[in-house]
Amino acid sequence: MASHALRQARVLALCQALYTSALSVDLTLTGLVGYTLAPNKALATLPFALITVASALTAIAAAFLIERLGRRPAFCLGGLACMAGGLVSVLAIWRHDFVLFCLGTALVGVFQAFARFYRLAAADAAPLAEKPRAISAVLTGGVVAAVCGPAIAAWSADMMQPLPFAGSYAVVAVFGALSVAVLALAYREPPATAHAAAAVDNLPARPLGEIFRQPVFLASFANNGIGNAVMMFMMTATPIAAVACQHTIKQGAQIIEWHLVGMYAPSFFSGWLLQRFGNPVMLVSGIALSALAAIVALCSTTLPAFYLALLCLGVGWNFMFVGGTTLLTSSYRPAERARTQAASEFSAAALTALATLAAGQVLNQWGWQGVNLAVLPALAVALAVTLAWQRQERLAPSAAGV
Repeated sequence: MASHALRQARVLALCQALYTSALSVDLTLTGLVGYTLAPNKALATLPFALITVASALTAIAAAFLIERLGRRPAFCLGGLACMAGGLVSVLAIWRHDFVLFCLGTALVGVFQAFARFYRLAAADAAPLAEKPRAISAVLTGGVVAAVCGPAIAAWSADMMQPLPFAGSYAVVAVFGALSVAVLALAYREPPATAHAAAAVDNLPARPLGEIFRQPVFLASFANNGIGNAVMMFMMTATPIAAVACQHTIKQGAQIIEWHLVGMYAPSFFSGWLLQRFGNPVMLVSGIALSALAAIVALCSTTLPAFYLALLCLGVGWNFMFVGGTTLLTSSYRPAERARTQAASEFSAAALTALATLAAGQVLNQWGWQGVNLAVLPALAVALAVTLAWQRQERLAPSAAGV
């Protein structure tokens, strides 16, 4: 990887660590805080769902702000939104205000909308053959958050007594501030812009409908969109389900910690695996691991089963996410980058938002088994679309794709 691209990938990995740490605090505690504050317990997962709803609603704006202002100013705006979200959440807990808490988590969702472009920024700066490694390099930042995030959430939960969990959301604000500082001091735009690349390419931008109909784009979305929705659907329900199955809040946090390890630790080698074995093997393996997670969770509600299921879910997500993102970067021409990335991130975030909104309702109505049964048909769709793309690649080797 070129030295500039590698250096910026490392900076973005640090930003990814701060983003994932902030998100992991919300992930670990927001369902429980929502359950405490919600006037209707079926709405307990609404605050966490609003992270993905807000992310979906701002994804397109984030993409065009990145294109218009540049990556560094736009990414800094995301960090500022995280600061505001953490502070508003603290205020909501102090006032015991469910609606205000929803606003705080939604602001963290705005941060997520910008942070989802970190991996794409690294991929755009890297040579074609090195894009998978650039993507996985950024995701390695999540390993720190996987180990530290839930622990920080538990450690800081009582930091602002007599307001339980308020200290954890104050830490979220600190992570946002640190993100802004890192971006302002260390991140630099890649030397080649999309516009310069478009001038070399000399190919006109196609309509979005034409881009979306490509098998390579459909396979990208099947793994980025469906894969992320399945992961968030199960993960959102997990802390509440673990407590309902007679496990402690601390054990619920440890389950999420193992899940985050599964999500991000494979990033140290998933880029290499993709280059070594190819994207089809990577994607199918990710789908299979995600399905295995649901099967394990269906078979047992013991603590080891929770650990194993969420670990498999995390690794499956990583394989699908790295492979799907690599496909996304090969689905558009330089002149189409901003529109295609915006549409893809919006669609994936919208689907994830629906999944997280549904998680609380499904868990409340049909229990933990219902949650796990629901993900299997979605994974079957992802597998079918991925195999269709693989078949098209074999029949037309010159088609766009990896």
